[in-house]
Amino acid sequence: MSQYCQVTGRKPSFGNKVSHAHNKSRRRFNLNLFKKRFWHPDEHRWVSLKVSAKGLRIIDKKGLPAVLREMKARGEKF
Repeated sequence: MSQYCQVTGRKPSFGNKVSHAHNKSRRRFNLNLFKKRFWHPDEHRWVSLKVSAKGLRIIDKKGLPAVLREMKARGEKF
């Protein structure tokens, strides 16, 4: 499975690694991803998600049921 946040949809970005001599080579900026289980109180089950640190903050702010409804509307499986 590729590296992306299921909540925000963010993927790794790409850029240049720049040395002291200003030589450039391509590199990849990875996400701060976690595989985390959340208890879904309405369905009485655990939901496993791959979320970034920002995705965790969004879940804290909006609440898990609201985030899962948005993901379902987008067509995301969880």
